[in-house]
Amino acid sequence: MMDNVSQITMFFLTGLNETNNHRFTLFFLTLLCYCVILLLNISVIVTIIMGNNLHEPMYILLCTFCMNSLYGITGFYPKFLWDLLSPVHVISYSGCFVQVQVIASFAFSEVSILAVMAYDRYVAICRPLEYHSVMSKQRLITLVCFSWMTPFCIAGINVFLTSRLKLCSQHIAKLYCMNWMIANLACFPAETAVSSMVVYITIVFYLFHVIFIVLSYMYLIKTCANSVENRAKFMQTCVPHLISLLIFLSNVLADVMFMRFGSKDFPQALKNFVAIEYLVIPPLINPLIYGFKLTKIRNEILVVLTFKTK
Repeated sequence: MMDNVSQITMFFLTGLNETNNHRFTLFFLTLLCYCVILLLNISVIVTIIMGNNLHEPMYILLCTFCMNSLYGITGFYPKFLWDLLSPVHVISYSGCFVQVQVIASFAFSEVSILAVMAYDRYVAICRPLEYHSVMSKQRLITLVCFSWMTPFCIAGINVFLTSRLKLCSQHIAKLYCMNWMIANLACFPAETAVSSMVVYITIVFYLFHVIFIVLSYMYLIKTCANSVENRAKFMQTCVPHLISLLIFLSNVLADVMFMRFGSKDFPQALKNFVAIEYLVIPPLINPLIYGFKLTKIRNEILVVLTFKTK
């Protein structure tokens, strides 16, 4: 039995072991996907920063949303692309926990930002006369910091607790490091009691975020039903948020359910697809949804593409 976890210096990621015959094809497809995600999200970010008429809370939150996507994919794609070209898929002990921290805090931030967006839309539609006083610059900064720093700290606590476990294996049956998978390598399952409790508290905390978002939009739907103007505003600005939430939650829930209850008889390719859904689909689809649905952003992008001046 190991005396401490420092004896493990690296982990082996076994998720790619059955893809040797298609490795180069997967590499080019993944590289293409990574480049498209970078292009789309950076385009939205630059459009919002450069467009003076887009310096409003809703668009600043959208900019934050796209920045979070760039942060999250940085924790996955470069390492994954390297593994596709490497005969051995290893990651250092510290590098594995850094990857866990980045991907986990990205996922938590995604939910937090969507919750802040729901609050912003509630104030804009239900309390329009108070909107600029409620969503002041100071409050906006506070909300953005909350949506970034709180998830980062919560992910950090989970990572810290897992890093203290004594591990009896170096093999992680996934394409990337994940807190739950590392905790399953513990020599003594009883030692994971505290970290498991914190994980469940984290789940409950973000479940309240989701409930808040759902209740906010239910109230907005009820409020907008009797007003043509509010209904149009809801369809243009709130529907993209709802689509983003549904896409992200469905992808995350699919991964969690598959990881907890999925059969070992399922092909590895299916397991890998489910595992990376929320790192591929939301960062790819979200800027397209907002870019096409929100009129101001669409117009700004068209201005740039057609080289017109205002």
